[in-house]
Amino acid sequence: MKGKIALPALIALLITGFMSCKKNSFLDQTVISSLDEQSTFSDSANAMAFLNQIYVDIGFAQDPRRFGGNGYAAGLEAACDEAEGPNASSSNGFIQFATGTVNASVVPDDAWRIPYKNIRAVNQFLKHLPTIPFSANQKKHSEAEARFLRAWYYAIMLQHYGGVPIIGDSIYDASSTIAAVRATYKECVDYILAECDYAANNLPIVQTGAEYGRISRGAALALKSRVLLFAASPLFNNGGIAGGSELASIVAYPDSDPNRWKLAADAAEAVIAMNAYSLHYDSTTIPGEIGYGFQNLFMRRYNSEYILARMMNDNKYLESLWDVPSRGGGGGAFPYQELVDAFPMANGLPITDPASGYDPNNPYRNRDPRLDYTIIHDSTLRTVFGANQPSPLLLYTNTAQNPPVAASGDAVFKGTPTGLYIFKMVDRDVINNSVHNSSRCLPLIRYAEILLNYAEAKNEFSGPDATVYQAIEVIRRRAGIRPFELPAGFSQDEMREVIRHERRLELAFEGHRFFDVRRWKIAEETETRVMHGMEVRRNGSNKSFHPFEVRKHHFTPAMYLWPLPLNEIAKSPALLQNPLY
Repeated sequence: MKGKIALPALIALLITGFMSCKKNSFLDQTVISSLDEQSTFSDSANAMAFLNQIYVDIGFAQDPRRFGGNGYAAGLEAACDEAEGPNASSSNGFIQFATGTVNASVVPDDAWRIPYKNIRAVNQFLKHLPTIPFSANQKKHSEAEARFLRAWYYAIMLQHYGGVPIIGDSIYDASSTIAAVRATYKECVDYILAECDYAANNLPIVQTGAEYGRISRGAALALKSRVLLFAASPLFNNGGIAGGSELASIVAYPDSDPNRWKLAADAAEAVIAMNAYSLHYDSTTIPGEIGYGFQNLFMRRYNSEYILARMMNDNKYLESLWDVPSRGGGGGAFPYQELVDAFPMANGLPITDPASGYDPNNPYRNRDPRLDYTIIHDSTLRTVFGANQPSPLLLYTNTAQNPPVAASGDAVFKGTPTGLYIFKMVDRDVINNSVHNSSRCLPLIRYAEILLNYAEAKNEFSGPDATVYQAIEVIRRRAGIRPFELPAGFSQDEMREVIRHERRLELAFEGHRFFDVRRWKIAEETETRVMHGMEVRRNGSNKSFHPFEVRKHHFTPAMYLWPLPLNEIAKSPALLQNPLY
């Protein structure tokens, strides 16, 4: 669609295979092509396929292949302090954010283009819904799903840009003149919340059976929790980075209201009070592996923790990207040593605490179990196809040779620029270049996030009461930290740091860290640092650990928000660019 906002014409009605779900799912592969509007919406199956298509992009912003090109791919994890992206000399989006070179002419446009494409599709569906041959109940549920999806895509844009144009139920075509004026931040928040309320009031608490994966009341309330948490955060109050300029009410609330934290806490508490979700524990599948539920969770297609998920066929999606080359991995993004060091010991004490028991000569021993479930490091145990016992991956430099060389294709300076690989959500029993598939789907909102949302909002509003402690401690308990209880008597500032640290570990590589450090307005600290890897040197039985510099990240204040794509700004002077670009 031409005009002042790039909204494409009628979206192609083709349900893509990799996003569908074979197991009795609403996203079973459907091929619908060469259909006009009349044939699409006069047939119930075609109309439902159209709605299903709007689900296909639901996970694009958190996709670990989001920034792909030239044979390399990475997601938001490589655009912040979590991981190094592949091919340091590439010009992909993650490199632009890591190096501070992002600007309106080069920024990826997916956060603008994809949401508006899907919002237009929602509006088309809602326009025709009264005449689609659905039952009354199906119409009610379908409208609620569609309106949630519209809210979801607006929420993604709000995270990236601040306020954006709200087009309501309008459907523009190539001849339309579009008033491309950005709504205020408040107007966007209020619109999203109203759509979530409508969805919550007209959908079942959870979806089961063939409907698993569709929007539920829980998903609608969980999105409210996320949106309100962002709305209360420092970046989106007091004008954000716009100060007192004309953009102050567009990119943030122009004022500050502590009650916004209460609204965020109440929204998270509403999800908790449903008693429909719980953290996933597993102490029996692999006896003796404390905290194994944290890894097993992501292997289970159906679990008690996923509130909203990106549905997929049986797949090797993450194994092909994040696993080591010897197992067919493509190299994705590579964790930084700073994230490894952030994981405490199994007793909950940081490795910098002299009482923690940390041994720099055995740095992975007795650590928070989530470390081993999140990151592949030297001596990580991996099952070899055809073997009954796991063997350690050795990612070291062989100093017995002169000059020293990387010991294998997986090793530091060969397979990985940091000496580390992402293990989180990778199925330990799946080998990309060999056998098996995973039945996983990818989490978009899970219950642990809601607990962390509640803890943060409640602490910011009224301090660290017993419910704040409980929300954090239940996560630490599932993680396998013993004792999982926090020390009593934390101040609000101390608890804030505990909560932020817990989010970093629990939600790593799920698309949260990039936005968290921005909404907290600490990215100038976390994103302007020299990031490190770990080289392990072996000479016979002798082993030593040597951190090394990988990349100096650079962050500018403009990067707290994404710039609107330059081609969109060029279409209309009324579409104001974000501050400092």
